[in-house]
Amino acid sequence: MKQRTTRGGIRLSEIGLGTAQFGNLYRETTDAEAAGAVEEAWARGIRYFDTAPHYGLGLSERRLGEALRQHPRDEYVLSTKVGRLLEPNPGGENQRDDDIFEVNAATRRRWDFSADGVRRSIDDSLERLGFDRIDIVYLHDPDDHGRQAIDEAIPALVKLRDEGVIGAVGAGMNQSALPTEFVRRTDIDLIMLAGRYTLLDQGASADLLPAALERGVGIVLAGVYNSGLLATEHPQPGATFDYAEAPASLIERANAIAAVAERHGVTLPQAAIAFVLRHPAVVSVPIGARTARQVASNVERYDAPVPEDLWQDLTDEGLLPPDETTPQN
Repeated sequence: MKQRTTRGGIRLSEIGLGTAQFGNLYRETTDAEAAGAVEEAWARGIRYFDTAPHYGLGLSERRLGEALRQHPRDEYVLSTKVGRLLEPNPGGENQRDDDIFEVNAATRRRWDFSADGVRRSIDDSLERLGFDRIDIVYLHDPDDHGRQAIDEAIPALVKLRDEGVIGAVGAGMNQSALPTEFVRRTDIDLIMLAGRYTLLDQGASADLLPAALERGVGIVLAGVYNSGLLATEHPQPGATFDYAEAPASLIERANAIAAVAERHGVTLPQAAIAFVLRHPAVVSVPIGARTARQVASNVERYDAPVPEDLWQDLTDEGLLPPDETTPQN
């Protein structure tokens, strides 16, 4: 699999493995399924793996760390996140987590983007993962903590990067405005952007992507399927967009894109991956998977040839803005 290099010299496989599902996202994932997904990813050339304490109250980190310990540490890139500290929750052992993960609530999350909170979160993650270093650390959803992120969290991560404790500093969000401010005002290396640059939503083209190119900040693009709508060849009513039921107009638009893609022998999910990788700011596209079969499907979609003429036809049909169809790599 091809790799792209960040300004700090970290080499990321063009497709990464997102592991929210390892934390029992929406439903249970077995230990065997998680281990099988990592092994399939490795066999397919994926060398970038992303997790977070938030995912299943630490379950994803523990499962990913156990699976990755079967492979040489210098041969892959590992990222996790800070901003939600995990603390004991007395009495929660027999209760379900109140978020979207099927785990018990023996532990609870507490927002903390302070410098001390960042350092404590990294120490806790290293223990859960079973490693002595993390390649990339992202602020996780600092939407309501922008000031503290700029004043405390990012400087703390930069200091740890400069000391060699971590390899790169990032922030992961579902919006482009605040990450653009981070890019312009801080010494950040990467932005993990979810859902704001896809076949259906190019909102980040107005602010974040130009700023990232100007400053040499890499974009790690998550949510390439917009949480489901672009994951099937022919989206049906009830499909999800940004974790909610998609409106009929978006389903219609997705199917219109699918129809144009099919004229070129390309499926909608294949086009969704190929489109985002055309942008020169994008350094990797981590895609979540629960099983080895899902990993294999995602890599096969990535490998599928996509003719350049597709993008012009989508523009001609009014399904992509003209600026998004100019060859960029």
